[in-house]
Amino acid sequence: MPRIGVTGHMNLSPDTVELVAAAIKELLAAYPPSELTGVSCIAAGADSIFAEAVVDAGGRLEVVLPAADYRERRVKPNHAPTFDRLIVHAAEVRVMPHLESNRAAYEAANEAMLHSCELLVAVWDGQPAVDRGGTAAVVDQAAARGLTIQVVWPQGAQRA
Repeated sequence: MPRIGVTGHMNLSPDTVELVAAAIKELLAAYPPSELTGVSCIAAGADSIFAEAVVDAGGRLEVVLPAADYRERRVKPNHAPTFDRLIVHAAEVRVMPHLESNRAAYEAANEAMLHSCELLVAVWDGQPAVDRGGTAAVVDQAAARGLTIQVVWPQGAQRA
């Protein structure tokens, strides 16, 4: 079974969070829990929705963090409980060798995630890349590597 990574938008509307969670749950249901490994950076939004679905399905969660300071500097208070819960459930946590969370650290984390999966779930509205660390850029990188990409953008989904 493929190792499944995730990329996606952070700024999802509340209704979209529910739509995306249901779509990811359905997608992951095709995999027996013993063969399900999800790789996520557990950022707010799509990354955490995916990670929660992996945990809920009984799969193995592997977390890739961009930098040593990510939790203290970048995790907002409203996301902290989810982040902390997912860290506890993670079978493995890799921290990129960056001291500070910045564009280079995010790109390194995305690279590590892509390197460790065969299938990428992209919670993506189809809009072109704005920068190298965004969802569209990660989708482009995955395509260039020949990874299978499963876009999840249910009808009615919107960014907040």
